[in-house]
Amino acid sequence: MDIFEALFTRRSIRKFTSADVSDADLEIMLRAAMAAPSGHNRQPWHFVVVRDKALLAEIANRHPHAKMAAEAPLAIVVCANPAEAKEPRYWQQDCTAALENMLLAARGRNIGTVWCGLHPLEDRVEPIRQLLKIPAEINILALVVAGHPAQPFDEVDRYREDKVHHNGW
Repeated sequence: MDIFEALFTRRSIRKFTSADVSDADLEIMLRAAMAAPSGHNRQPWHFVVVRDKALLAEIANRHPHAKMAAEAPLAIVVCANPAEAKEPRYWQQDCTAALENMLLAARGRNIGTVWCGLHPLEDRVEPIRQLLKIPAEINILALVVAGHPAQPFDEVDRYREDKVHHNGW
């Protein structure tokens, strides 16, 4: 798929078929995530892959906007180990770049995804941390729910000239 097609047709997909995401597609998504830029190229990210149906159902119960996880074949929690970063406060930027690469790679493989925020809301982070036994020293950014889409990837043009400022505000 052309990169611009992937960029302009990537949508939040919340309805999935019952088909599993292949190991090959998952690996491409993770490889793309790990190809992202990071501060000082330290790559502090970690990914918790969840395929267990009981855990996916419990994620849906614990996150108010991730109900679709109960019907999805896959979820990935994007995390960071700040001890692995030269600048520990860059972890959010590092993981966000990795997450966006993951979403685009998924789209390139016709896998639907939805990004469900966790950080900085502790009432969302902690239930996922406890469920998946993520250590306290690991920062948790977000949850990506993924699967084969049961809804279309519609193209949307969100460009707005009034949001562009040249040579200053």
